Amino acid sequence: MTNVTVHGQVYPLSMNGFLQNPRDWCPEVGLEIARRERLEMTEEHWAVIDILREYHLNNHVVPMIRDLLKKVGERLGKERANIRYLYTLYPCGPFMQALKIAGLPMPCRCD
Repeated sequence: MTNVTVHGQVYPLSMNGFLQNPRDWCPEVGLEIARRERLEMTEEHWAVIDILREYHLNNHVVPMIRDLLKKVGERLGKERANIRYLYTLYPCGPFMQALKIAGLPMPCRCD
């Protein structure tokens, strides 16, 4: 397990780099996780983070990718409501990488 330290406060991460306690999230924690992911956050990056966090707040689950794309289209325009666009923002896997930065839990895989 690793940690993220922001303003002297230590936040534990899982082995996969996800925030152990999603309630600990704040933009500064997200920014530090993004730095570890080697991402420079822009307004468009943050818009996706906001979409993910709002969806989670309202539904108590992370969105499925199709729901995320729908919300991206509503907020950022239909031309951006596709997986290729998300890969330009989050090249190491747009869904999982964005969830990490948003401080949301890794979705379980129900095989």
